[in-house]
Amino acid sequence: MTKRKSDLLPLDRRQFVAGAAASLAALEIVIPASDAKAAGYPEKPITVVVMYGAGGGTDTIMRVLAQEMAKTKGWTINVINKPGAVGGVATKFVAGKASDGYTILGGANYNKFVRVMGHADFVPWEEWVFFQAANAIASWSVPVASPFKTFEDVVAAAKKDPGKVSISTSGTGGLWHELALIVGDAAGIRLKYVGYKGGKAATLAGLQGETDIAGGGVHEHVDLIRAGKLRNLQQTGPEDINIDGVGTLRSIGSIIPKLKPFLPIGGTYNFIMKRDTPPDVLAKVKGAFEEAVKSAAFQDIVKKKFFQVDVRFGEAADKRAAQLETMTVATFNQYADQIGKKVKTAKELGLPTPENFESWWPPKGYKAPKI
Repeated sequence: MTKRKSDLLPLDRRQFVAGAAASLAALEIVIPASDAKAAGYPEKPITVVVMYGAGGGTDTIMRVLAQEMAKTKGWTINVINKPGAVGGVATKFVAGKASDGYTILGGANYNKFVRVMGHADFVPWEEWVFFQAANAIASWSVPVASPFKTFEDVVAAAKKDPGKVSISTSGTGGLWHELALIVGDAAGIRLKYVGYKGGKAATLAGLQGETDIAGGGVHEHVDLIRAGKLRNLQQTGPEDINIDGVGTLRSIGSIIPKLKPFLPIGGTYNFIMKRDTPPDVLAKVKGAFEEAVKSAAFQDIVKKKFFQVDVRFGEAADKRAAQLETMTVATFNQYADQIGKKVKTAKELGLPTPENFESWWPPKGYKAPKI
């Protein structure tokens, strides 16, 4: 019998800011050492490899950051997309490149899921360096012609016929899949989860009627909501969102009060670099990243798309990486039947339970990155 999400509720709100992304094919990721030097960096174009498809939240954030970093520093930064295995393809690609700062992973949720799914042995906060820029909140929306007018309509239909009502996600074992599991369980319903390659593809699937509900982020739905093509049923921010000319996007906390203490729940957006990159290269990227986050263009996209600025570096970022991985291990093991593949346990990964995370961090031997 599947355990209820109430088993996870006694966590503090920071522990509940979850994300999920899992490789669907076994990937052997080897991170080669590098003797790269930072003199004159960058002396050639930098490539940011986005782990999801074009047009989704991760892609949007990465492209704005890259554009603003290039503008302020006079650098040349190219952005490419390598979607697949919910981040695993891009991770393998970047891991195979030299640790010289010229290939950066444009990722989400600290890329924690490859290890959880057993496709790689690296420990994220030991072998990667994270620069966090922002958070996103989840959204469920339907085409305006849908018979579902409210979240409660979905609950009624799903309780009448469990597993029939379908929702699109950014990939099986991915962020929007995990959050759909969390919200669905809190509502006491079981849905049919259909994975796509990224948030944009998931949104279009719902819009075109391939699934009953479009799962994704508010940032991926809001323009279609403003255009009158999608109707929002719930979002995982802490408060209702009022949009001029549209109306109110209801917070799930106002629908399911027991979730309110744990909101917002959603994703995070990160530049990710290999840990053995020269410290002065990391420092230069960090400085450019900080300027990009403060830029008018970045602040504008955050406001327009309802992202939330949340900048983290060094140990603060590593701690969040470990914390989110801990949450995903708990969630994926609780819903292993929905993931479709055996996942590692917290014990196998040397992780604590979510409740014991604060007393566990920092783990023995941990060293903060030199940036």
